[in-house]
Amino acid sequence: MSYLLEARELRKQYPGKLALRGLNLQIAPGEIFCLLGQNGAGKSTTINLFLGFVEPTSGAAFVNGLEVAKNVLEIKKHLAYIPENVMLYPHLTGLENLALFSSLAGFQYADQELLDYLTDAGLPPEAARRRVGTYSKGMRQKVGIAIAVAKHAQVLLLDEPTSGLDPKASNEFSELLRRLSGQGTAVLMATHDIFRAKEVGTRVGIMREGELVDVRPTATLNAQELEQLYLTYMN
Repeated sequence: MSYLLEARELRKQYPGKLALRGLNLQIAPGEIFCLLGQNGAGKSTTINLFLGFVEPTSGAAFVNGLEVAKNVLEIKKHLAYIPENVMLYPHLTGLENLALFSSLAGFQYADQELLDYLTDAGLPPEAARRRVGTYSKGMRQKVGIAIAVAKHAQVLLLDEPTSGLDPKASNEFSELLRRLSGQGTAVLMATHDIFRAKEVGTRVGIMREGELVDVRPTATLNAQELEQLYLTYMN
């Protein structure tokens, strides 16, 4: 099987702290892999290594078969990143932000095509021409999803994307992820939200002190069992 995301003995040492201890992970097209763990467990470090924001101390991260550390610019064509707070230009409209980020990825779209991307991502049409500075967090997340789709990203990396969202916005975000998964996008999501991981994930991994200590298909656990498994490792 070909994987869109792969970590091979991935290790990251910071001064005074070993943040990641020999991570091995493979994520296939259409899979939503949720990383659970406390703050400092290594979730964000894992995502930053796949993004090429930091270099591994040893081992390697791969995006669509390309080693990240050796192809930092090339891998950006294959992935999109949605952090806890999506960074958009507040003085531009949703439509203008999408046009800008699409053009940076090498895509040029007519206004109606951009509007269609935003609408498909769940942004109300009347909001598309408003400045992003007036948007809620959930609305900014939807622009982030529209950017990922418009640039034809095969991989989506998410760092606490539902933190601070109300239940309705969280459900809408989960539905968007499922739709992208159905189109073959590989998703890696770092989250504290056990319920959301169970609801949207195809597999869930638990991280503790830089190690991936357990991986389970979500279909084999109910939410209560997943919570108990998580608490077992956190004690």
